[in-house]
Amino acid sequence: MRSAAVVGTGLIGTSIALALRGQGVATYLLDQDPEAARTAAGLGAGLVAVPPAPADLAILAVPPQHVAAALREHQLRDLAHDFTDVASVKVRPQQEAAELGCDLSRYVGGHPMAGRERSGPLAAQGDLFQGKPWVITPGAGARRQAVDRVTELAELCGARPVVMSHAQHDRAVALISHTPHMVASLLAARLLHGDESELQLSGQGLRDVTRIAAGDAELWTDILGSNATAVADVLAEIALDLRVVVDALRDLGAGAPERHRTSRAHLTTALARGVQGHGRIPVRTPGGMRLSGVTAGK
Repeated sequence: MRSAAVVGTGLIGTSIALALRGQGVATYLLDQDPEAARTAAGLGAGLVAVPPAPADLAILAVPPQHVAAALREHQLRDLAHDFTDVASVKVRPQQEAAELGCDLSRYVGGHPMAGRERSGPLAAQGDLFQGKPWVITPGAGARRQAVDRVTELAELCGARPVVMSHAQHDRAVALISHTPHMVASLLAARLLHGDESELQLSGQGLRDVTRIAAGDAELWTDILGSNATAVADVLAEIALDLRVVVDALRDLGAGAPERHRTSRAHLTTALARGVQGHGRIPVRTPGGMRLSGVTAGK
């Protein structure tokens, strides 16, 4: 890859541009907010300009609801030979791009699985994607060159390319990213009802489980709304588990003593399943990924 155009100079777009510049790729920055683009350029992310000839690849670093429109606009402008996006939802942008008549042979969806609670170009890091998965979701009609270029993009950014279908990706991120963000936000919102004296007792555990709740609310509304069904399915399952736990705690707090054993068993089961689930989260090691004591591929 010799040249790239990054459309959208927020956290992800600017981090990609910084990584590409570090690999010697000529990078051009475009943004509806000229100040954001200038800030990114000031960090060394590239040149604020339309490339003089079509770039090898255009990266659409815009929210999910704007991906299809941006793709159509910049394909009509002949901004690049091939296109990708970095949105955290894949089914809806693909469908909308097809409805708008975009050239899907030159478009391959992508999603780097990395981010920060802070937003904007000043939060960008050139090594943000180092060692992280980068999901690639080629459609049935995508040409080989486009797939190869998006794969190369991930590798230039230091990430690990992972190929998935659009639907498989959206189910996965609903489970491991979108629902956790919603749950963390709901828990953090409970703190609005705490007295100052109570909040003074907060420790690292509370900060850990609510950390991601600090993300941009408008952006996350777009993300969750774009993957609404998959997220709702996971939340509904959590709601069922939560109902069992609430009933068990009510019984233990005020219920008949003969029900305490059953209620304790329900509570223990919920906690034990949490331990088991936590054990399934891959841990990155120098030798690869380790999952439940078994080494997975790098």
